[in-house]
Amino acid sequence: MSEEMRAYGGAVAAPERRTVIVSSMASDSHTWNLVYLELLVGELGFDVVNLGACVPDELLEAECLSRRPAMLVLSSVNGHGYQDGLRVIGRLRAFEPLRGLPVVIGGKLGVGGPLTEEETGQLLLAGFDAVFDDHQGAASFRKFATALPGAAAQLPVPVEGK
Repeated sequence: MSEEMRAYGGAVAAPERRTVIVSSMASDSHTWNLVYLELLVGELGFDVVNLGACVPDELLEAECLSRRPAMLVLSSVNGHGYQDGLRVIGRLRAFEPLRGLPVVIGGKLGVGGPLTEEETGQLLLAGFDAVFDDHQGAASFRKFATALPGAAAQLPVPVEGK
């Protein structure tokens, strides 16, 4: 038995997997997008906590404070992601321990189609680390997520359309 194996009681310690929280916001009752994100984030080497649909702001805050995730992924399908996102990020960033938490938002964020550059900029200025419109596809999200500490960086990032 090697020195390493003896040091760990006969077993090799696996690297610690970080947790990512996937959630909708209070006004969004859709779940299929959350299941897709749960699978996608899991493929990137993270443990995933899926809070589900219609998540109250207070629950989102409490889960982030107690779990201290590697990232929070907010998803919207109903088109109110822009409005809900501005409210939620303001609340999250008000907590000192959550100011450095990577928080991203994506999906159908506006009822009138894709967000304008100005609206995307407002979400970033409000405190989001990235904004992924539903027309972008998953490649840019994968690239962002694989750069986080705890991601399985050895996984290839597929190029969409190839």
